[in-house]
This record gives sequence, structure tokens and C-alpha cells, in this order.
Amino acid sequence: MRIALGIVAGETPVDVVLTGPAVHLLDEDTDDLVDGDDIAKFRASLKKLGIPFLVEAGAAPADPSWNADGHLVRPITAEEIAALIPRAERFVIF
Repeated sequence: MRIALGIVAGETPVDVVLTGPAVHLLDEDTDDLVDGDDIAKFRASLKKLGIPFLVEAGAAPADPSWNADGHLVRPITAEEIAALIPRAERFVIF
């Protein structure tokens, strides 16, 4: 997330795709994650810049504390993720 923020600050278009366990980066409480204290700051900055999170369809938790800050989220299918690949110049995958 920090890398995406740095790239978008340089005016390069960025897609932030969250699949599998990565969807928990939008959990209200991320303190148990590596750099958990910083994640909320990075999310807030991406929200301010209008960068949506593309979240794997069906992977979003039903827990009401998920995405409690109301970040722009768009579901994305595996096929749509695959369609992003030919259009991209670079990838950062974790």
C-alpha cells in the first residue's frame, strides 16, 4: 500500500488489487499486521486521492468492521484481474 501511494504521488496511474487475505488490509483493526499502525495512514491518503481498492469478488468479509472508513471499493473478478495484465507497464505483487 505504501508503494502504491508513492507511485500514485508521482502521477502514475495505479490499480490496487486485493485478493485472498490481502482484503484484510481494509479491516478496521490492522494493529496485528506488519506495519499495521501505518496502514490506516496509507489508506486515508489513497482515499483522499480517490484511488479505489479493487477487491476480489466474493472475498470481502461480511464483518461490519471491514472497510469501516468507507473507502471506495470495486469488486473485481479473476477474469477482470487477468484483463489488467496486458494493459500494465509494471507490477508489484506481494
